[in-house]
Amino acid sequence: MAGIMSLRNTAKSDQPLRGARIIGCTHINAQTAVLIETLMALGAHVRWATCNIYSTQNTVAAALANVGVPIFAWNRQSEEDFWWCIDRCLLADNWQPNMILDDGGDATHLMLKKYPVAFKMLKGIVEESLTGVHRLYQLSKNGKLTVPAINVNDSVIKTKFDNLYSPRETILDVLKRTCDILLGGHYALICGYGEVGKGCASALKGVGTIVYIAEIDPICAIQACMDGFRVVTVEDVIEKVDIVITATGNKNVIRRSHMNVMKNAAVLCNMGHSNTEIDVNSLRTEDLEWEKVRSQVDHIIWPDKKRLVLLSEGRIVNLACSHIPSFVASITSATQIMALIELFNAPQGRYKSDVYLLPKKMDEYVATLHLPCFDAKLTVLNEEQEKYMGLSKAGPFKPNYYR
Repeated sequence: MAGIMSLRNTAKSDQPLRGARIIGCTHINAQTAVLIETLMALGAHVRWATCNIYSTQNTVAAALANVGVPIFAWNRQSEEDFWWCIDRCLLADNWQPNMILDDGGDATHLMLKKYPVAFKMLKGIVEESLTGVHRLYQLSKNGKLTVPAINVNDSVIKTKFDNLYSPRETILDVLKRTCDILLGGHYALICGYGEVGKGCASALKGVGTIVYIAEIDPICAIQACMDGFRVVTVEDVIEKVDIVITATGNKNVIRRSHMNVMKNAAVLCNMGHSNTEIDVNSLRTEDLEWEKVRSQVDHIIWPDKKRLVLLSEGRIVNLACSHIPSFVASITSATQIMALIELFNAPQGRYKSDVYLLPKKMDEYVATLHLPCFDAKLTVLNEEQEKYMGLSKAGPFKPNYYR
């Protein structure tokens, strides 16, 4: 994680987060530990919980607790324990947060619901997932967002790198680790052709899988067509595909009616952040049998003995069944830190109670931190080129509306 280490070494003398009291609700793994250590090195005090009951690495949580980080998480928590842990993070004796770093919006919504007075005293929220961002925009629309928030998920560096390259690097590993499945020549349906869907489709196509795409957005759909994929509805192909991957952030994309007609031994998993994309609750009925095959792998058995292979009970599968590359995690973590620094140090009045995008200058700075990993050298504009383009040689090189 060279980029985030460079940021730590550059900024630690300035202590830009001195006085920040940050609640973190994210996946807890080795890369998160580097993020937490960096926040503390920059002056912050932190308390941490998990955003996913399956992705926590217990050894990492224990190591952080051992060095005094208040952390509340363990692998395979119950739903009740999940909410209890977040609640324990939010308020403690003689300690109250002034920042939230969220992944999915759970800490934000619990604090707003249970501690509304304390919520109004926050300096800001940083949210990194599609699901959490959607929830923030809903709060803003309804007039319930009383503090500023930065939408990190839609920053260019996050969208074009974490959302694309992490799924591309991990989806094959997920399917091989969990199912030992042959991918070449088999049929896969990917629901959603945003950056996550693009990454999954690219990886599967590369090993010879025949890939179908389901989309609601005509722009994403025509991109899929131009990339050589067949755009279909779920109902068109659900009976014949061997693998179904959801990557939309939506709800009930794959429903019981779909699963009833899927072929025997088909694999079903979710790469989108939301754990509602697959209607798993509809499978918890008396007529179906659940058989635990191995960690994160369940057989769902129909009365006629047909079996579906469900991974990670419909939760985000690459974090539960694989590992995100540290380089990609470094980009995301550095972006989160820049957003926290921006909100914490912003003069009063710069940000209203609304949802903002990361300033483009910071987007580009995060990319710059990671270029040395590739021994990459940027070209510098000369004065004539600067004037012609209307740019500064120091950037930003794209307008704020660029995505």
